[in-house]
Amino acid sequence: MSSSILKRAREVFDIEIEGLTTLRDRLDENFETLVERCSATIDAGGKLIITGVGKSGHIGRKIAATLSSVGTPSVFMHPVEARHGDLGVIQENDLMLAISYSGETEELLVVLPPAKRLGVDIIGITASAKSTLGSVCDFVYEMPVPREACPFNLAPTTTTTALLALGDALALVLLEQRGFTKSDYGRRHPGGAIGRLVTMTAGDIMRDTERTAIVSPDRTVRETLYAMSHARCGSAIIADENRKLLGIFTDGDFRRWAEKDPDILKKIIGDVMTPGPVAVEKEILVAEVLKILEKRCIDDIVVVNKENIVQGIIDVQDLPALKIM
Repeated sequence: MSSSILKRAREVFDIEIEGLTTLRDRLDENFETLVERCSATIDAGGKLIITGVGKSGHIGRKIAATLSSVGTPSVFMHPVEARHGDLGVIQENDLMLAISYSGETEELLVVLPPAKRLGVDIIGITASAKSTLGSVCDFVYEMPVPREACPFNLAPTTTTTALLALGDALALVLLEQRGFTKSDYGRRHPGGAIGRLVTMTAGDIMRDTERTAIVSPDRTVRETLYAMSHARCGSAIIADENRKLLGIFTDGDFRRWAEKDPDILKKIIGDVMTPGPVAVEKEILVAEVLKILEKRCIDDIVVVNKENIVQGIIDVQDLPALKIM
């Protein structure tokens, strides 16, 4: 039984991969036209209106959401609701993408003539330009796939997977065409962890100097540990009289020194510190900070300005509370 289950599951994957491969290999100047028309719409101050029914509608909602999140203003319009007032979403310079694999979906077809009367151009995404949908659209993007994964070749499976990939390709090509940046993405996701990663900077998440243990290089290890305890930090920054960064000393450093030198508390911190520690400027994005933490396997990063003057410290233990990690 188990082998037959896995065999059938793999067949489904193989059939859908075949559909994706077919769609990819058919990419040509028609896809370029699709991208150009969408881009021209946004340049003219319009938006994309995605519409479809059933499984195509579900995928259409996702396509609209992805497009909007990466800089191409888009909305989903349900054809049935459109006949009861939602056509009001259409504005001058908008472009409609009507999705129906068969091209014969009645609920979709009946809303297209009134949409066109409102002045919107319509691009049909369907299996055949010879379908009814194809005949009423201003431009048709054909996306036939060999077969559905459904054993009856009826339930939308391969077609919806292919449509989802086509929507992603459209969204991400438009992203690059329009010069959409990581910070642009973050501004559209202000409430989530992704947004924080690409909009917040090291200066936003660091402990400032008032909450950081900063000691001069002539202090003893004992005095340094006292400063760390007072600031509730796992490390101390060693800096000169102008607060220029010299080194760092962590609680891990203390344990390692204590194993080999019982008189470590009497040592001068400048003699046992780690010189030239990892440091970043305040303006660096949190996403880059996390990469450094992971790559260097460290728990603390000193924050400095362009003159290497200490501004604060980022302690990895603070990040979960900020919902960064």
